[in-house]
Amino acid sequence: MFDKLAEVESRFEEIEARLGDPEIAADPRRYADLAKEHSDLREVVAVFREHRELSDSIDANQELLSDDDPEMRDLARDELTEQQETRSILEHRLKILLLPRDPFEGRDVILEIRAGAGGEEAALFAADLLRMYTRYGEDNRWKMEILNSHPTDIGGFKEVIASVSGATAYAQLKYESGVHRVQRVPTTESQGRIHTSTCTVAIMPEAEEVDVHIEAADLKIDVYRSSGPGGQSVNTTDSAVRITHLPSNIVVTCQDEKSQHKNKAKALKILRSRLLEEEQRKVQAEQRDQRLAQVGTGDRSERIRTYNFPQNRISDHRIGLTLYHLDRMLEGDLEEMIAAVSTHFEAEALKAAEGDAGDDG
Repeated sequence: MFDKLAEVESRFEEIEARLGDPEIAADPRRYADLAKEHSDLREVVAVFREHRELSDSIDANQELLSDDDPEMRDLARDELTEQQETRSILEHRLKILLLPRDPFEGRDVILEIRAGAGGEEAALFAADLLRMYTRYGEDNRWKMEILNSHPTDIGGFKEVIASVSGATAYAQLKYESGVHRVQRVPTTESQGRIHTSTCTVAIMPEAEEVDVHIEAADLKIDVYRSSGPGGQSVNTTDSAVRITHLPSNIVVTCQDEKSQHKNKAKALKILRSRLLEEEQRKVQAEQRDQRLAQVGTGDRSERIRTYNFPQNRISDHRIGLTLYHLDRMLEGDLEEMIAAVSTHFEAEALKAAEGDAGDDG
């Protein structure tokens, strides 16, 4: 591991020197590529240097253990215990940082929420989830834009699709995909019985045109008049757009904008991300046959979380974590849950990587 870290540090220093080269500075694309690589390596190099300085200090304190002065020996012994604990933490962090980077790290996100079982109550829960992620996004200073929605008469959503823009959006939301289950007494329930409803959440990295090539001949594009809850007309022009990708039979509709051109652009953005997700699914399906891929799929068909209103409880079934402040989480206080889930999957990825290294040995 430390040989690899030394190579990373050497590369970091090389990039740092090249960024000061006037020839590189005169080429915006090369400069941007090097600046991004420099930024990607900065944290691992900083932790590696901290680890090296700490190791030097530990070596010095170990020499003091044989000092003639008993007080000096005691001080060195106390300091060594703390330093060795810190070094272990740094070594674990370095192992995590050396894991292969997610190729979509830093991407914006397409967030899809769909009402599942439970009728109108599921649609209301979809609205609650949208509000939860919106508040969480506001706390992280992300920008959220609704791309398409199918609202219901009483304030729910059959489906809502949004783009989430922010440097950390994908990293923090990527494990939210799956089935979210709610247990509560619906407002329409006269006898106070608890009902169970579900919504599916899909988190997709926003695809760029270079990620997915779409042939114009593969698209069937229909335009029609937009409609809102209850079937009323939203406008009097054929501005809504339905795009069918014929090879995959994926259908995307957009009607929130009054401009047909804008709805088409949004529909294509969603389509690209769904096609990219489909490619990811195929890769993950292949990897599931190998021990390497035991790190969680983010599959939207997997039940991941239960929101129990009577007990103010939220449980993540993948990691066995239960918290009793559902009310706060629905207001966007998701940091504890998301951090715990991310840590779990990092540990799984590390375990798989170490197991693979052992097999190679």
